Amino acid sequence: MTELGPFRVNPDGKTLWYNKDAWNNESPAGVGFSYSNRSSDYITGDKQTAADSYAFLVNWLERFPEYKSQDFYIAGESYAELYHESELVFQIGNAYIDYIDRWMGTFDHFWTSALISDETHEGIVANCNFSTEGSVSQACEDYQDKAYVEKGGVYIYDIYAPLCGSSSKYKSNSLSCILLPKQISNFDPCSDDYVFTYLNAPEVQKALHADRTGVPVQWEDCNDAINIDWQDQPDTVLPVINKLMASGIRVWIYSGDTDGIIHVTTTRHSMAKLGAPVKTPWYPWYSQGEVGGYIVGYQNVTFVTIRGAGHFVPSYQPERALTFFSSFIEGKLPPGQN
Repeated sequence: MTELGPFRVNPDGKTLWYNKDAWNNESPAGVGFSYSNRSSDYITGDKQTAADSYAFLVNWLERFPEYKSQDFYIAGESYAELYHESELVFQIGNAYIDYIDRWMGTFDHFWTSALISDETHEGIVANCNFSTEGSVSQACEDYQDKAYVEKGGVYIYDIYAPLCGSSSKYKSNSLSCILLPKQISNFDPCSDDYVFTYLNAPEVQKALHADRTGVPVQWEDCNDAINIDWQDQPDTVLPVINKLMASGIRVWIYSGDTDGIIHVTTTRHSMAKLGAPVKTPWYPWYSQGEVGGYIVGYQNVTFVTIRGAGHFVPSYQPERALTFFSSFIEGKLPPGQN
């Protein structure tokens, strides 16, 4: 209700407004209003989520066989990169691709964005080996701690965004507490607060048939119990992307360029590791008469940036997100300057 859906919540927490740039389930069991009567369904992990998604797809196509001959698209954002590639992958957003790149790219991005000092960045480069979690030295940890102190209280999902100062429910790094300047985006900094209030209203839960057990349900944007019990997480999915490249499957990887958690720098490090030759040279693409971002093509993999967008691209730049997504579905690159 803050990204892709057809409606967003007004500040009153009771009414909705139409999202003209929508491009419309929750998994695994236990997130949002989803639930199961079987305890085994709450044993979660990347492989289990991929298997559940695949089972849903097979059953859906059996019920609607007229779609079997149609092109099929899968898109995932952020951590979804680590599990949706077990099936078919086409579009990957602000993706966690590789453990080493994830962390080295973090501090490179902090430095190039003027969030940390030269000395701290140099200390991380000299002392940190992120090849495995166990290989991080004490000196490396000390420099990482220093980097986060130097960075200060910026909102990590969009490093240039002001915070929602009126929110008392969330800390300064909460998803709900961000705002891109009005000239860049009309996203409300407290949207998550409104969604929390709306989805916890008894009349809304009744209308959604969310509370079918008679036990009061509190909707949360993240289920900590599911997160803590997550069973498996690969260090890298670069081999999977290489297999997709070899198979000829069309893959788009995109990044909002103000994201501070899975940065564009991180993704560029991972793209370089693929070692694929450039097929389409870097160029600016346009949306609503302005530069929407930048694009470069490698073989059957395309990398796209979205200008002025943080981690949750459609939240901050819905028009630009819709432009590049429509181009992807239509099988063509986002438009260059006319």
